[in-house]
Amino acid sequence: MLIAGGFDTGGNSLASAELYIPSTGTFVPTGSLNNARGFSTATALMDGTVLIAGGWAAGGALASAEIYDPFTASFNNTGSLNAARVRNTATLLNGGNVLIVGGEDSASNILASAEIYSSATGAFTPTGSLNTARGDHAATLLTNGTVLVEGGFACDPSNCLASEVNMSPSAETYDPVVGSFSVTGSLAIARQVHTATLLLDGTIIVAEAGVGIIQV
Repeated sequence: MLIAGGFDTGGNSLASAELYIPSTGTFVPTGSLNNARGFSTATALMDGTVLIAGGWAAGGALASAEIYDPFTASFNNTGSLNAARVRNTATLLNGGNVLIVGGEDSASNILASAEIYSSATGAFTPTGSLNTARGDHAATLLTNGTVLVEGGFACDPSNCLASEVNMSPSAETYDPVVGSFSVTGSLAIARQVHTATLLLDGTIIVAEAGVGIIQV
């Protein structure tokens, strides 16, 4: 298991990384990030490497991204996001590309934009936008290859002032074949910073820490 970046007790973003060794139950240092960051996403790719994208550092939200190579124990820069973002999601798609969704920028504006990372080229390409701008949401790959995106703090992209941002129960699905999001049914309860886990029967369990509510 790779642990990369984050913040120290003083709120400073970290560049250090560690590996957890299950056989010994120990953590050992590994190569450091090229850019210290916290709140970034980490996505295991099909070739065994890990994509680290976006996040937050002293200067604000980051657009940079890096690849961790477990064979050389090092991080290498890859293409940059089209929009610097934090509190977004990153979901591995069937075929090996990664869907980057939403989040917020350095000015705390909520983002509706989404991007696709190509594992083959190392480049990020814009794709269709969310119907509802959102951050601190959850995103889960479904068995049919689409991605369910739900909850988070959200707003209408056409009226996304701070006063209009609220926790949302809304949800939408991303279809990688057509590159667009479609509105689907809503959560029973608005929530953010939650989990959404695919079960063996194809349903998703949604849970939020401290709330004590599980929704399937």
